[in-house]
Order: sequence, then C-alpha cells, then structure tokens
Amino acid sequence: QVQLVESGGGLVQAGGSLRLSCAASGRTFSNYAMGWFRQAPGKEREFVAAISWRGITYYTDSVKGRFTISRDNAKNTVYLEMNSLKPEDTAVYYCAARSQFIHYKDYAYDYWGQGTQVTVSS
Repeated sequence: QVQLVESGGGLVQAGGSLRLSCAASGRTFSNYAMGWFRQAPGKEREFVAAISWRGITYYTDSVKGRFTISRDNAKNTVYLEMNSLKPEDTAVYYCAARSQFIHYKDYAYDYWGQGTQVTVSS
C-alpha cells in the first residue's frame, strides 16, 4: 500500500508559477513510477506528466516546455514545477503511483492522492 499526499496548490495569476509536491509513504517509493493528472470542473481527468523510477519523463503536449516533473527518492517525494501558468491549467491536480513503467492512462495507476486545487486567474 502506498499513501500519497499532495500539497502546493493555490491561486496564481496567469504567467505565474507554482510547485506541487506529492509525499509518498508505505512501500519503497523508488520502485514506483509516478504521475500527475488533473481534472477541471465538468471535464474528465487528464494526464499531465509522469516520471519513471529511473527519471525518464513524459508530458502531455499542452504542458511541454512549461511544466517539469521530478522526483527525490531520498525524500519519497515527486514534484511538478509549473511555470507560465494559464487559466486553462486551472484544475484539481492529483498524483498517482504505479509499480511498473510510466503510463499516461489514469486506469493504469494503483494509488492516488486526494488532490490539490490550482486556480489560475486571467
């Protein structure tokens, strides 16, 4: 079992930055691929970024060049650095873990955090 707790969300103006954190506890964090997903009101949850246990990263096109996913296995934490934020980035952001290679589908992930709200004002 893996427990995930996100933090770092908030209200920011367009063009601003936020860094989300996801602290993991339970099983060996370094063995897990980690992903960030988001869900805006009235929309389905969508993939944002993922990082393998080796540090290989994958991003959805809309955030490439603006968001950076990273992990610190010593701290059991994964981060999502978000720059040049846009109003369309407004959503609840979730981190997720799976025990195999990285994946961009939410159904492939076994463990989920409770989410953190990101609101970008125009």
